[in-house]
Amino acid sequence: MAIDAGASAVGLVSAMPSGPGPIPEPLIAQIAGTIPPGISSFLLTCKDEVDAIIDQQRRLRVNTIQICDRVSPGSHRELREALPGVALVQVVHVTGPESVDEAIEIASQVDAVLLDSGNQSLAIKELGGTGRTHDWTLSRKIREAIDVPLYLAGGLNPQNVATAIREVQPFGVDVCSGLRPNGHLDPEKLKAFFTQI
Repeated sequence: MAIDAGASAVGLVSAMPSGPGPIPEPLIAQIAGTIPPGISSFLLTCKDEVDAIIDQQRRLRVNTIQICDRVSPGSHRELREALPGVALVQVVHVTGPESVDEAIEIASQVDAVLLDSGNQSLAIKELGGTGRTHDWTLSRKIREAIDVPLYLAGGLNPQNVATAIREVQPFGVDVCSGLRPNGHLDPEKLKAFFTQI
């Protein structure tokens, strides 16, 4: 449905500490194997150890890793060496002005930065799927300061995506809960989302 509507990437959510839409790994591998050429298969992972991320990618055979949590310094370099040809997208959760510095610091190490509205500091980490927007003026500052593509996520839906695009001017947008009112992708909301884009 998403590809037919115009999506250029499909996000496959592996186990997360919170949030909607996790998919069992055998099903992720099955779906990733059916995504046509030209469409990116994004694995959303909460793993923060290089070996665990490498193992997960090799099992699931996706072409893009979306790292939803912080990783230790040097991890992106190690991942690039181990997984040539696999794109790395680092999520930065926009919680305040410090997020601008975090995004600038990480941008040169990855293929893209994705801004979301989670909170890694909670006892149960929020690593996405919150349905909340964040301060788009900070997102715009980040977009203007980095030299890699920027994806915008966090509380997007058919009612606000056009405004978000105008205000932030991202390379792309990422949506989950805004199109899944009952835990399932809604075809009418999906169509409305792409109409607004």
